[in-house]
Amino acid sequence: MTHQRGAALLAAMLTVTLVATFASAALWQQFRSIEVESSERARVQSGWILTGSLDWARLILREDARAGGADHLAEPWAVPLNEARLSSFLAADAGASDTDLKAFLSGQISDVQARLNVANLIEGSRLSPAGMASFTRLFELLGLAPEPLSLMANRYLLSVQTPTTENRSSMPLRPERVEQLAWLGMPSETLARLEPFITLLPIRTAINLNTASAEVIYASTPGLSLADAQRLVVARASSHFRNLTEADRVLSAQDQRFQNSSFSVASDFFEVLGRLRVEKTVVQERSLVQREGLIVRTLWRDRISAPDFLASTPVQR
Repeated sequence: MTHQRGAALLAAMLTVTLVATFASAALWQQFRSIEVESSERARVQSGWILTGSLDWARLILREDARAGGADHLAEPWAVPLNEARLSSFLAADAGASDTDLKAFLSGQISDVQARLNVANLIEGSRLSPAGMASFTRLFELLGLAPEPLSLMANRYLLSVQTPTTENRSSMPLRPERVEQLAWLGMPSETLARLEPFITLLPIRTAINLNTASAEVIYASTPGLSLADAQRLVVARASSHFRNLTEADRVLSAQDQRFQNSSFSVASDFFEVLGRLRVEKTVVQERSLVQREGLIVRTLWRDRISAPDFLASTPVQR
């Protein structure tokens, strides 16, 4: 009888243990499902909000185009938005408290015509001597080996040509982003050094002297010293260049280094960076927009994984 009671007690304890184990597993699965659903909901909401912020950036650029004049770093579009609570941008609602929306938005608009354009390496159906010279000077300034430049340029030329039946299988993919230049043989270490100074746009573009760094101005101007390029950057800080003649006057009244299609004081291509933090979810996007008159259209959008793009993005001064 004693053995039967002991067996019954043991069976009851095993049953309780199994029930507790199954209950814990079910509770854990439910908890994980809620976590996944919450994260997915926050991600989708963040995507919609970042779409709205991109539209906001396009509106800023359109209004800037409406005002006319040169594009420079003292304009509203060039001021970065530091992280701010999203509710501060919304109209006050008596029925909603400030704690209802725990979302924080930050972003920045950058002029990509402040950088050397890889598309300028191609002129018609051949490599551009002027474009190659500009990139060569940049490589020398940064202390980079020239071999990857020659390899990348020739492969890029192949990628933009119209494929035929014979060469279709051997043609490299045409890159659309700077990081995709790795497809053409550019080492990742070299790309990391070049990234602040180059861009890849669908067409050839001019360098904006109001936004370009001293390194880019030096690389894109034959015969110009780095010291002269730095003088231009210092001069425009007090007053931006309204035309190319004003930029020439900084160096010499007789010098006309910038009176050609390689330079400009206005831009058509901009990069929009947006970052939204909602509780534990952080979503970041990078977009390329093109401005044609008062029309600002988005060419592409990418999700990025940089921990803090505002800290890592160089401010052009």
